[in-house]
Amino acid sequence: MTKENVQGAGEEEQQAQSKKALKKQQKEAEKAAKKAEKQAKLAAEQQETDEDDFAKDRYGICPMVQSQQKLDRALVRVQDLTPEKAEQQIWVRARIHTSRAKGKQCFLVLRHQQFTVQALLAVGDRASKQMVKFAANLTKESIIDVEAVVKKVEQKIESCSQQDVELHVERIFVISQSEPRLPLQLEDAVRPEGEGDEEGRATVNQDTRLDNRVIDLRTTTSQAIFRLQSGVCQLFRDTLINKGFVEIQTPKIISAASEGGANVFTVSYFKTSAYLAQSPQLYKQMCICADFDKVFCVGPVFRAEDSNTHRHLTEFVGLDIEMAFNYHYHEVIDSITDTMVQIFKGLRDRFQTEIQTVNKQYPSEPFKFLEPTLRLEYKEGVAMLRAAGVEMGDEEDLSTPNEKLLGRLVKEKYDTDFYVLDKYPLAVRPFYTMPDPNNPKYSNSYDMFMRGEEILSGAQRVHDAQLLTERAMHHGIDLEKIKAYIDSFRYGAPPHAGGGIGLERVTMLYLGLHNVRQTSMFPRDPKRLTP
Repeated sequence: MTKENVQGAGEEEQQAQSKKALKKQQKEAEKAAKKAEKQAKLAAEQQETDEDDFAKDRYGICPMVQSQQKLDRALVRVQDLTPEKAEQQIWVRARIHTSRAKGKQCFLVLRHQQFTVQALLAVGDRASKQMVKFAANLTKESIIDVEAVVKKVEQKIESCSQQDVELHVERIFVISQSEPRLPLQLEDAVRPEGEGDEEGRATVNQDTRLDNRVIDLRTTTSQAIFRLQSGVCQLFRDTLINKGFVEIQTPKIISAASEGGANVFTVSYFKTSAYLAQSPQLYKQMCICADFDKVFCVGPVFRAEDSNTHRHLTEFVGLDIEMAFNYHYHEVIDSITDTMVQIFKGLRDRFQTEIQTVNKQYPSEPFKFLEPTLRLEYKEGVAMLRAAGVEMGDEEDLSTPNEKLLGRLVKEKYDTDFYVLDKYPLAVRPFYTMPDPNNPKYSNSYDMFMRGEEILSGAQRVHDAQLLTERAMHHGIDLEKIKAYIDSFRYGAPPHAGGGIGLERVTMLYLGLHNVRQTSMFPRDPKRLTP
């Protein structure tokens, strides 16, 4: 090809590219013009709408609350919305649980904690059609402030906790908007067991709940569970303080395995290793040796057990008791069982709303207990199991299935969900357990059960340094690592006993739930370390 031909081809190509670029620019200009025209039209429509919207100051999205001002405005709690407040003008802050638009009306269900109330917006003197549309388009779980008049209703609103009233909304402002797509729907998360399967509606599985725990904790059921659990702690503390106990705090980073076993978490501790406490046991006893007489503590307990069961956690809350006694360790059993009975009574009398809320989703029989608490010896429990066809040795520990079976047998015979099993075989108890003086194969130790599952393990402790040393050696424990513990008994130690209770288990079993993860706010097990 000649030089002239090459040059001509190049010019043609440049011209083609220029035309293409010009065409592209024209298209972009047309597109921009259309967009500008559309925006202008929307702005004009919005201006016209705003001019027509007489209620535009009665709704909207509030600026982020950064403590800019102090408003002299009282907010009424949803749970306090009763017929006594009928015709009162009030402000309420709550989440949008559900919303439903119907013609010129919008029905909202507002939720705060475990309580819900129906709210109504209707086009009229106090609400424009734009205001109703705004409310209908708000996303679930958004937090809003509403000003409303409380109205009695002729027919109970069965879907809400506040069944005798509804709110007629006059102002509505968004405090915090939720994203439109939720990881789980709260109405699915509170659906009673089996109902979703029968009616083809969605339910939420455990992993989805726990992966999105903050959302799951908003459900009325979760709110009720953890308020009742808070009540367990309060009743535990109040009862023991009234009995003359002192609350103590014990270290959770320790130099030796507190139970003498292998199921401990090892942590780096500067140039050496330490362990997370399996129990506050040793320190409770040291406090008794220091003349505190009666102590208790509430705190985390760590167990490195690879147990993926319905009742095991690698971290749980322990309610621990230790007490010096005068003549017999049954004095301590009586004190602990009375404490548990006071807790059961307090829950029954003060937390009926929470119990009923949980029972709507997870029905269960009311928890039964006796006064005084039933106490059986281990041998009696074994005899009952053998009579029911179970083959087991005299000194064999109870398996989980046998615990549950014994619980059913006790319920049938004595009509109680709570009882004590006393005098366990020595071989299945920790090194610091006092042997039975009348039979060295057994011990002064006990477990307490709720609905056939163990919630407390306890015993009279060895308070003699020489016997304690022998028992520790028998269990293969490095004496050097528990030297401070053993030494605390060399200078005079009162006879004492105690026990440790699992808070999550107590809550689970009292409510008749089926998994301890439901009663652990942010559970830890071998497969879960977050959130």
